[in-house]
Amino acid sequence: MLAGRYLRAKRSEGGVALISIISFTGVTLAVAILIIVMSVMNGFRSELLGKILGFNGHVFVTGGLLDNAQMRDSAVEKIAKVPGVTQAFPVIDAQAIAMGPGQVTGAMVRGLSPQDLMATRIVAGNITKGSLSGFGQGAYGGDVVVVGARLAEQLGVKPGDNITLISPAGGATAFGGTPLQKSYIVGATFTAGMSQYDQAYIFMPLAQAQLFFGRGGSVDAIEIRVRDPDQAGRLKAPISRAAGPAALVADWTQRDASYWGALKVERNVMRLILMMLVVIAAMNIISGLVMLVKNKGRDIAILRTIGAGQGSILRIFFMAGAAIGAAGTLAGLAVGVLVSVYIDPIQSFVEWATGQQVFASDVYFLSRLPAKVDWMEVTIIVAFSLLMSMVWTLPPAWRASRLDPVEALRYE
Repeated sequence: MLAGRYLRAKRSEGGVALISIISFTGVTLAVAILIIVMSVMNGFRSELLGKILGFNGHVFVTGGLLDNAQMRDSAVEKIAKVPGVTQAFPVIDAQAIAMGPGQVTGAMVRGLSPQDLMATRIVAGNITKGSLSGFGQGAYGGDVVVVGARLAEQLGVKPGDNITLISPAGGATAFGGTPLQKSYIVGATFTAGMSQYDQAYIFMPLAQAQLFFGRGGSVDAIEIRVRDPDQAGRLKAPISRAAGPAALVADWTQRDASYWGALKVERNVMRLILMMLVVIAAMNIISGLVMLVKNKGRDIAILRTIGAGQGSILRIFFMAGAAIGAAGTLAGLAVGVLVSVYIDPIQSFVEWATGQQVFASDVYFLSRLPAKVDWMEVTIIVAFSLLMSMVWTLPPAWRASRLDPVEALRYE
């Protein structure tokens, strides 16, 4: 009761309502910003991880067995039976030069079977124009390819048009590899949601890719998709046993170790920096409580003279300061979660109001601003904010409890 009265008291009555409001606002903004930023970073990582792992495999098998079609097919069949594995297929990844009407650019060509392309839902489920009906039909898989939508736009082609590809070393001669040029028909275009893929990739039937890039009967890798990508490292051992002693097995964390490591470090550093904002915002509580203790010196002395102990005085001012921190933390929690959950309409409104694109897909690789609320992380943020509010409340509360009533009333 006393703590609440002290916080509500006007300045003329010795209260510090304005400073309390400022402290409350600071804690609210710090907690909300921390939750929003961490949710966006979690969403960015989740979206990026989902699209990268949806487009590429989770585990990769390389080695000498890839040159022998019989050994390779046997390994693929055995790997597919490993518990936790959902798909295993041979692929070819190679670079080529793509030419359209008056446009030339580099491209990544991925060769795989029609069945495996259909199983890659991030591509097969996001066909923007055309269809996959002619993919893989004809001699050596036919001449139909699937092109990323942004790449097709850059080259000025659409489904039904011809696209010319140049393989740097597709033809083998007595003097080594020579460039090979061939025209293909664009069967469909896709949008995976990441400009990194939409503006660079072309899908080609596996047999055609082997012929075009001079691979013979070999492939570049066996890509494997598992039910839980986070368990890919644990499945490496059984996959290696199924593939045989000639196989080299690596998972997605090893292939892009520096990239994912950088994202993790950035996330941890950003959390640490933003937690310092919470610490600084909570420190405002000290200034308000110091002034409150000074203004309420006579009240403290009277309470002491009628029997209130030091512990009671400490609890009164501790509750006053902690209440500011707790209220600010809860308000920041509500604001942060609401903004994170409704970030898409907020982004749309800001873009409509300003006429500017907030989240450029060609810069950030994603077509929208992602946000994912991690409730465990939110709990840690709330607990940390409450702890800081209590820690910064203790010094002025302890000072109030140590106030000598005789000195406080000497000049009253």
